[in-house]
Amino acid sequence: MHRTLPGPRSGRALAVGIAVLALTACGGDGAASPEEENREGAGHHYPLTIENCGQEVTFDEEPERIILLETAPVTILDSLGLMDRVVARAGDFPAEYYDDELHRQVQEIESLSEDLDASGHLMISQEEVVAHEPDLALGQPDGVEREGLEPAGVSMLIQELYCPEPAAEASYDAVYAEIETYGEIFGEQGAAEDLIAELEARTDAVAENAEDEDRTAAVLYPAVGGGSSYAYGSRSMAQPQLEAAGFENVFADADERVFEVQVEELVDRDPDVLILLYQGDADGVEEAITELPGAETMTAVQEGEIHAQLFNFTEPATPLAVDGLEQISERFQQEED
Repeated sequence: MHRTLPGPRSGRALAVGIAVLALTACGGDGAASPEEENREGAGHHYPLTIENCGQEVTFDEEPERIILLETAPVTILDSLGLMDRVVARAGDFPAEYYDDELHRQVQEIESLSEDLDASGHLMISQEEVVAHEPDLALGQPDGVEREGLEPAGVSMLIQELYCPEPAAEASYDAVYAEIETYGEIFGEQGAAEDLIAELEARTDAVAENAEDEDRTAAVLYPAVGGGSSYAYGSRSMAQPQLEAAGFENVFADADERVFEVQVEELVDRDPDVLILLYQGDADGVEEAITELPGAETMTAVQEGEIHAQLFNFTEPATPLAVDGLEQISERFQQEED
């Protein structure tokens, strides 16, 4: 998981957080060899260079050994038929994110570490990552740096919304751009477009159902057992998720992904709805907010309009954010007769 605050860190082609920069041409007189023509016909084109978090990442060939350093990419890899390339994983991979078959596949992958700190960040060493000889690492936990992996032949991709200076705005287009990039890297553009079409239809269906919604909401990461709680602003996937569900984010004026929030400010903004993100066990998540001094005066608390869901159902920009959107819609909007 990424090392920012809690929880790990359109014109779709223009907004892509991980953008394709260059597809190298053939050498010599410019004529492609039969082998190269076959690869092009199959959707493969290497070397391939993309930009990720402001740095160029070049793939000389299709990655064959993937290590998962965060949970979020699993559903994209599965939809593109790439899970058999995952050689190791690290972090918490809750069964709730997957169907039974995918959960079985995930459990069969070697787990290097399930240790998370109090704010949900993965604890693993760079040496452990390199030891499994991946050629692609997905995610960036504390202590693992791109520069440290490159000499071992390991490329790293980080969710663009987790970058210090994200290249893309938080939106469902960012989800689709992420999928397009995976499709480009692995030559699975057709499967990527099919997945995007499905997700677009599902997102549009929720938005249509929420047309009459006019309430406000806040997305929080509570501190269970004491400590700071966090709120999600306009740079997080919470923003487009709330918009699609018909809610106004009371922290939409915060030009940040996630930030520490004081109870006084939360009470003052008085959201009608609270969506609480967590990792691991949901026990105590709701109480961590409702038992704060003054929380009983908030409309959401008084009316019981509180929904807790696992972190990746909101962040980062993956298909799970569409699953989470549907869960929010099911919780707060009733289908019209």
